[in-house]
Amino acid sequence: MKTIYNDLTSILNAENIKTNEPLSNHTFTKTGGKGDLIITPKTYQEVQNVYKYSLKHNIPTTILGNGSNLIIKDGGIRGIVLILTTMNNIHLSNNKIKAQSGAGIIEVSRFALKNSLSGLEFACGIPGSIGGALHMNAGAYGGVVSDVLQEALVLDTNGDFLTLSKNEMELDYRKSSIAQNGYLVLEATFGLTPGNFNEIKTKMDDLTFLRESKQPLEYPSCGSVFKRPPGYFAGKLIQDSGLQGKQIGGAQVSKKHAGFIVNVGSATSTDYLKLISYIQNTVNAKFGVVLEPEVKILGED
Repeated sequence: MKTIYNDLTSILNAENIKTNEPLSNHTFTKTGGKGDLIITPKTYQEVQNVYKYSLKHNIPTTILGNGSNLIIKDGGIRGIVLILTTMNNIHLSNNKIKAQSGAGIIEVSRFALKNSLSGLEFACGIPGSIGGALHMNAGAYGGVVSDVLQEALVLDTNGDFLTLSKNEMELDYRKSSIAQNGYLVLEATFGLTPGNFNEIKTKMDDLTFLRESKQPLEYPSCGSVFKRPPGYFAGKLIQDSGLQGKQIGGAQVSKKHAGFIVNVGSATSTDYLKLISYIQNTVNAKFGVVLEPEVKILGED
């Protein structure tokens, strides 16, 4: 580990490398074990250099954004963890917004509002990063990233830069070729429509009110835990199974919105995973529906 650390200090500043860091500091659930080496690069070149170094030396590498739709197991993550939230620049050019992968999609929607551009209103309450939003084609309130996404700059599995068109990303419900091919998102370009500032703001305010009134934002959580099964709503199935308030350790099915699992006090990732399994088994037994996790699960037990 010391050799790897020393090698990495020749690639980027030592202040951007941490060892044995609790990953609970980097997840919305406030759970997760430790990461061997946490890297917070500042430039695309640094990302590429670290990634190519990891490939050359066969070091497992995990990419994280802001840890919103994520559970990291209590055993943590071995090897290198690249956290991209330090790359969060957003800029405007001819009604197009270019945003780095570590920028919050909420911040990008606010930037669009500031410039009276319409198309990202739906994203005003999505807590994820741009990289994560592209990875799973994030959406809310009738809108999805694929509605306005034009292209993305990524690293491919060889560590080479690659620009993908919207079609090449094969965006579908919580799916993309980015996830399927293991690409690393560096930047996204969104094509938006000039609009009226007050109308855009009113829509965003309305969506924010809906989110705050329905979602348990007062507790740490990983957001919506399950994908929507065809013909059903996951939260409704969980509620109708009598599971609201069900608790394992410090993890609880939210009493406010059954599609969320909240950390009501010192929950572990193991608590989360046990509760997820319990919910799946209960809903399947009662309704014959298999709930598939939307949340990404990483790390070792």
